[in-house]
Amino acid sequence: MIETAVIAAFLAFCRVGACFMLMPALGSARVPMQVRLFVAVGASLALLAHLWDTIAPHAGDRPDRLFLVIVSELLIGALIGLVARFYVLALQFMGSAIAMMIGFGMAGGGIAIEENEPQPAVAAIISFSALMLLFVLDFHHGVIQALVTSYRLAPMDALFDAQSALIDLSDTLSQSFFVMIRLGSPFIAYAILINLAFGFINKLTPQIPIYFISLPFVIAGGLVLLYFGIGSLLALFADGFFPTTIGR
Repeated sequence: MIETAVIAAFLAFCRVGACFMLMPALGSARVPMQVRLFVAVGASLALLAHLWDTIAPHAGDRPDRLFLVIVSELLIGALIGLVARFYVLALQFMGSAIAMMIGFGMAGGGIAIEENEPQPAVAAIISFSALMLLFVLDFHHGVIQALVTSYRLAPMDALFDAQSALIDLSDTLSQSFFVMIRLGSPFIAYAILINLAFGFINKLTPQIPIYFISLPFVIAGGLVLLYFGIGSLLALFADGFFPTTIGR
């Protein structure tokens, strides 16, 4: 009985731990490894008590079958974490693009929230605000619910379906791309118009270094646009995130 409980707990930890390792915020480089490990172990034991009848029958499988189940559980958990991670990575990319389009991309490196590499200050503010909004909207509860639901949608008997996983990841990339284009469209239009306008002015007065004169005005206009649009940007991000990831 003790051996069955230990193996069942390990099987639960494979799916939960792989998801927590790759999911946004908790899988960030800013979170210590020990914290991630303890949270994953605690969540695994809590889910094991709820899903004992689903997980325990596989604890007595043959060693070769048990090895396949362990690999399958790791891949399924990683898939759940990657679906959410791709969406946040798309936002980080769009945040860096917004910083570049408003002329703020080279104004010093900000501290990235998810990664160790430096990030433009505007992109860091957008990423931090989005992650904080996700936790306010109980994103962590949604991940636990998705893990519980995954045992019904991807049962342990069926093992990992690579074709279905690739379809899910490609759909996530496609949907996140279109959502991020919607979020960044005002800044794309602003960058095209403002640079086109100053380009015409530079052609009319080639003796004046228009680029250095126009840069403060470009940055100021971009920051004003970001000030009035950050609320709608985060609201559209939250509306697109939950149906795309947790609700799938």
